[in-house]
This record gives sequence, structure tokens and C-alpha cells, in this order.
Amino acid sequence: MSFGAPGGRALNIKPTPPERGSFPLDHDAECKHLISSYLRCLKKPRHSSDSGKIQAGINDEECRLIAKDYLQCRMDKNLMAKDEMKNLGLEFPSQPSGEVARKADSTRIGEADT
Repeated sequence: MSFGAPGGRALNIKPTPPERGSFPLDHDAECKHLISSYLRCLKKPRHSSDSGKIQAGINDEECRLIAKDYLQCRMDKNLMAKDEMKNLGLEFPSQPSGEVARKADSTRIGEADT
């Protein structure tokens, strides 16, 4: 005897695709430098706007700009579908996205030298 459906039939559940679709993993590490910069940014201690305390793990504008560059890199390398940043929740009128990537690259290069 089966429980859960009238008449003892098994339920037929169809999986639903993700809302934004699927995209390939970055196996060749084409955008790895940006994701590494983003994670470093999140770990960097900074003042919290809520409590004023110094803490790590705050996703402030600097980190969000790096995330924007990462998504742009994925789109440029055909690792995800092209979309506007405002549709991804990342729209910044104050600073072009390439400036943060250059800053992150220079930080990474400086770390490699030491």
C-alpha cells in the first residue's frame, strides 16, 4: 500500500530549472583572480555602518564592484549568459567597473612579489 497519492499512484514530480539558467564552471580559471580578490575583500576588516565596529565579512561597495567585474569577466568568456548589471543587482553610477579590477590586479601582483 502506498501513502501520499489517492489510489496508490506514485507522484510524478518534475524538476524545475533555475530561474536564471545554468552556466559552466570556470575550469580554466579564467576569472579566478577576480573571485580571489572578492574573497580577500570580504575578509578585510572594515567599519560596519550599522554598529560602527571593525569587522570582516562586510559586502561594501568596493567588494560589490569586484563582484561586478567577476560577472563581467564570466560574460566576456562565455561562462554565463550576457545580461545587464542592473538585472543582476549590481549597478553603480559612480565608478566604472574596470578601475576596481586594475586595483585588484595590482594588489595581487604586489603580493606575488613579496
